[in-house]
Amino acid sequence: MAALPPVVGAARRAVAEMLDPDRPNLVACSGGADSLALAVAASHLHRRGEAVVGAVVVDHRLHARSAEVTAVAREQLDVLGLDPLRILTVEVDQDSAEGPEAAARRARYGAFHRAMAETGASRVLLAHTRDDQAEQVLLGLARGSGTRSLAGMPAVRGPFRRPLLGLSRRDTDAICLWAGLTPWQDPANQDPRLLRSRVRTEVLPHLEEHLSSSVREALARTAQIAAEDADLLDAQAKEIFAVLLEDPDDAGRLRLPLDRLKSEPAALRRRIIALAVVAVGGSAPSFERLRAVESLLARQGSAGPIQLEGHVTAHRGTHDSPDYGKLVLVPRGAAAPGP
Repeated sequence: MAALPPVVGAARRAVAEMLDPDRPNLVACSGGADSLALAVAASHLHRRGEAVVGAVVVDHRLHARSAEVTAVAREQLDVLGLDPLRILTVEVDQDSAEGPEAAARRARYGAFHRAMAETGASRVLLAHTRDDQAEQVLLGLARGSGTRSLAGMPAVRGPFRRPLLGLSRRDTDAICLWAGLTPWQDPANQDPRLLRSRVRTEVLPHLEEHLSSSVREALARTAQIAAEDADLLDAQAKEIFAVLLEDPDDAGRLRLPLDRLKSEPAALRRRIIALAVVAVGGSAPSFERLRAVESLLARQGSAGPIQLEGHVTAHRGTHDSPDYGKLVLVPRGAAAPGP
């Protein structure tokens, strides 16, 4: 009997670490090489009885062959024996202001949650690889993002698991070849109109040729280091936030003491402000908005209000206010407190 290719064993071990042994798990499969390789590794564990593993295929109906691709993916998953299997069709608003990629992602994750509800699954396995992680880090760098964005895609987030972040696309191609599967080649992966596709087909190959042949591995390693740093800073910020935060008033307004907030290092201070914005009902603020709120701590110039994501505002309590010396976060629909 031929020896098991090392990459197949590596994929099986990575998947085994992320399965829920007590409830069903679902492999998100598009029919491409990465998700088929994930399905191959998961099917081995399913057959051995280590966990129940099914699959979900989402048809975005974004190209003429979508129904055919979905049918082929279903056939291959049936051969692998994954059960339960769900085939879901979604509508993607290609004219969405968030862009076609983000709109497709939103629709896809909505389908994942539907499949979990229908099957009782507790986890969905996603087939992102080390190459995807490298692309994500480059996109974060291009946006001028902070540590959390440079951390790329987490291996674990809520019910979603990414067991293949340590493998490359070359590895997933090899697994499909070993298993005798023919993956779907999505033309969108080569579409220069899509930013991620340009990074994949133009930017990273250029960097490999002119900077370093191991740039993908280096970027993925950067993501791991940044994730560890961000986790520590986030944990510290949450502890300090809990100490500084005053109980909300009847209108849901939150208050933080200016001087104590200002005394924290910038990396923690911005995280604390972001936590307050989310706690009051807003969404994660941009770096520019965080810097604007930080300007209130100097007790000079305007006291605000500053408009933040999610229709939240922030202002500094003035001398004639009971909130003097405090940063006040006001939720949507609530009025700023009077003097």
